[in-house]
Amino acid sequence: MEASSNIFLIGPMGAGKTTIGRGLARKLRMHFYDSDQEIERRTGATVALIFEIEGEQGFRRREAEMIAELTQQSNIVLATGGGAVLDAATREILGKRGWVVYLRTELEHLLRRTAKDTKRPLLKTADPGVKLRELMAVRGPLYEALADLIVDTGQRGVPAIIKQIVEHRSLT
Repeated sequence: MEASSNIFLIGPMGAGKTTIGRGLARKLRMHFYDSDQEIERRTGATVALIFEIEGEQGFRRREAEMIAELTQQSNIVLATGGGAVLDAATREILGKRGWVVYLRTELEHLLRRTAKDTKRPLLKTADPGVKLRELMAVRGPLYEALADLIVDTGQRGVPAIIKQIVEHRSLT
């Protein structure tokens, strides 16, 4: 398998990994996977329910196994869960098996995008903004260290972000 044939999207929840990943895969004629959706499809349980029953540790184990399996394929775009980078083995796999794109998004945009989302277990808290800041303090440096490309999503539309990724990929 040629590692560079795969594109892995990392970043916080609400960064647009799934939406951008689907569009990117369509444009490049690649297969698209979302690790969270694959876990839900195969277990028949939502991420929230897995968190409730198994806790975050149980979910992270499933996530690491799913990413290890999916990244063995070639010609895929994979949208990872926001916390996937917490696992050192997963970071190593992503770095070795593909081209990693960090979708960097300002906290204010993340808050707006996730404000009405009831499916994100880590944001079921009195102050989701505080939780997002805490998560980004830990995960942000991991995203940056792993990324082959950092794309600031900001107020940009999905087509412009996809275009930037495609253009940069053709240069590597």
